[in-house]
Amino acid sequence: MTKLYGIPNCDTVKKAKKWLTNENISYDFHDFKKQGLEQNKVESWLAQLDWQKLLNKRGLTWRQLDQQTKDAVNEQNVAKLLVAHPTLIKRPVVEHNDQVSVGFNDAQFTALFKD
Repeated sequence: MTKLYGIPNCDTVKKAKKWLTNENISYDFHDFKKQGLEQNKVESWLAQLDWQKLLNKRGLTWRQLDQQTKDAVNEQNVAKLLVAHPTLIKRPVVEHNDQVSVGFNDAQFTALFKD
């Protein structure tokens, strides 16, 4: 089963949902802003992804953090920060066949769902 994590009003999440629907790929959507995230889930993603790829430094949530928090973020504490502020996660995160992918573009999704 494919699981898509994100927030429903994110344009990139909308594109990913549309792509999955157009390709007739069923998925479950997890709104991590409303439903939250467990630390072990984020840690499982970080086992496959570089933490700097998962952390969204372009969004409003990042800009609103105090400078001390921004300066202190590292591989050891990023999971805790992402659980506390799920909108810091680059979207969407997709779990498919024991693989984790972050972000969206056609080529990336075509490769992920080639089976």
